[in-house]
Amino acid sequence: MNSILGISAFYHDSAACILVDGKIVAAAQEERFTRKKHDPSYPKNAINFVLKYANLKLSEVNHIVFFEKPFLKFERLLETYVAFAPRGFVSFAKAMPLWIKDKLFQKNFLFNKLKEHDKDYISDTNIFFSDHHLSHAASAFFPSPFKEAVILTADGVGEWATTTVAVGKNNNLEIKKEIHFPHSLGLLYSAFTYYTGFKVNSGEYKLMGLAPYGDPLYEDKIKELIDIKNDGTFRLDQRYFNYATGLTMTNKKFDELFGQKPRNPEKDKITQFHMDIAASIQKVTEEIMVKLARSIRNEYNISNLCLAGGVALNCVANGKILKEKIFDNIWIQPAAGDAGGSLGAALALWHIELSNERTVNIEDDMQGSYLGTEYSQEQIEKELKNIGANFEILKYEDLIHKTSEYLSNEKAIGWFQGRMEFGPRALGARSILGDPRSEKMQKNLNLKVKYRESFRPFAPSVLREDLSEWFEINVDTPYMLLVANINSNKKIEMTKEQKKLFGIDKLNVKRSSIPAVTHVDYSARVQTVNINTNKRYYDLIQKFKEKTGCPVLINTSFNVRGEPIVNTPTDAFNCFMGTELDYLIIGNCVLEKMKQDSKFKKDYSSEFELD
Repeated sequence: MNSILGISAFYHDSAACILVDGKIVAAAQEERFTRKKHDPSYPKNAINFVLKYANLKLSEVNHIVFFEKPFLKFERLLETYVAFAPRGFVSFAKAMPLWIKDKLFQKNFLFNKLKEHDKDYISDTNIFFSDHHLSHAASAFFPSPFKEAVILTADGVGEWATTTVAVGKNNNLEIKKEIHFPHSLGLLYSAFTYYTGFKVNSGEYKLMGLAPYGDPLYEDKIKELIDIKNDGTFRLDQRYFNYATGLTMTNKKFDELFGQKPRNPEKDKITQFHMDIAASIQKVTEEIMVKLARSIRNEYNISNLCLAGGVALNCVANGKILKEKIFDNIWIQPAAGDAGGSLGAALALWHIELSNERTVNIEDDMQGSYLGTEYSQEQIEKELKNIGANFEILKYEDLIHKTSEYLSNEKAIGWFQGRMEFGPRALGARSILGDPRSEKMQKNLNLKVKYRESFRPFAPSVLREDLSEWFEINVDTPYMLLVANINSNKKIEMTKEQKKLFGIDKLNVKRSSIPAVTHVDYSARVQTVNINTNKRYYDLIQKFKEKTGCPVLINTSFNVRGEPIVNTPTDAFNCFMGTELDYLIIGNCVLEKMKQDSKFKKDYSSEFELD
């Protein structure tokens, strides 16, 4: 038996995974255990979990691999400060002590941390380091259903690379081209995330969700910041940015170009200006991604595309690539950000360095991304009893029937089943569910359950066999990483008066027969549900379809704004009691809000920081 522990850490979304004989056994983000969203710290809890799940002690693990190379990253940091000197001295002075103390000598730091897991772990000779973008590329290609593919990765920055093109065939993977820092599509998008008042490295999806409320009026101004070539390659004009050496993303020259200072999220409301800015940067991002996709398709003449890196979580851009029919097939790593780097580093070591053959799974090797913690019925009951929760236990068929009944009556459900998802999306294991036919459900879930901005859209989970009847797409999208329009026969066309509405006023217009999952531009971030990967969730949607004729449910992550997705039954109960969820379905246990002791009621509306 040959095992590999993969680790990503120290920037954001720390994680760990474990492979046994090349098979992905377990993977999880540290945030789920510490309850600190995007936790960047050493993933002690995640490592403990994956080792326990694989029934291994650390001293029994053959190889340990970190997802990037700290010396190369330090080189980039130093060269950048020299190139921009004397600008950035304050940032430099803040960064250096941390690098010299911990990050630069990371092998020693990791070894000392790893020893805490197992006193019998006594040598660091099995610790390896992967290249950041190779880790991303490997996470996308090796679990994919393709024997051969071209792999496009794009994020903020790794060591030097910000965008790479690689070619994978069987167990070989080679990076062919790179765009280097400071020219970064991920950092460009993050600059506008910052400018519109959202948090960098967590609020980018808000910017994407805000875009359909606006018009791309600032597209030309953005193109003063970035020189885009016909093949999609680009260069950013650093006179407008501060991220290379400063403590902010943008500068005064950037503000002057667009005519406003960055939005203060605590003082300033989101206006039509911010919606138009969001629409503009989203359009430019889509243009770059489509041009890159088209150029690499023409250059390498390979019909399959894999995507990873933080930019691959931009499901609207992914949907545009799909719609353009540039590639025959597209597969996107569900943990596309840095968390997935732990998995990619392990897979790269297994296939590339150790030269192990690869068996291609026609679905993929991610097992639905259900790679995290799980709880037996006995464990669930014990934990709920210890909490003091009031619950009833139902047989499987009765559980599915009752839950679908609650949903059809517009109840909001906390759904906690099976193994937790790896990656940022809830996929029907740690989800909040609702009726997509309800005109009030989107607003209610946002404001009363998630405690977040009302403009944020929700995703539909749909039975795979019913997909093309409801949406303008007919490919598997199990990881909620492709956006498609709702079918024309399900649309409700807007009146002349409604079309004149601006911005957030569009939110209350009923646009389809499933308005709660139809965004203002008639799009939806679709998840297909397959009986083979999540039978319980499939059966629930199937039963809901029998009752209502609708094979679709609202699926949003089981958490509130600023909180990581729930991990344990206790996390789920606390979130249930801190929000206006009506029912919690956990294993075969059903909890009704009205039957819980009022002393357990919490106020989650301000429990966590804005994300």
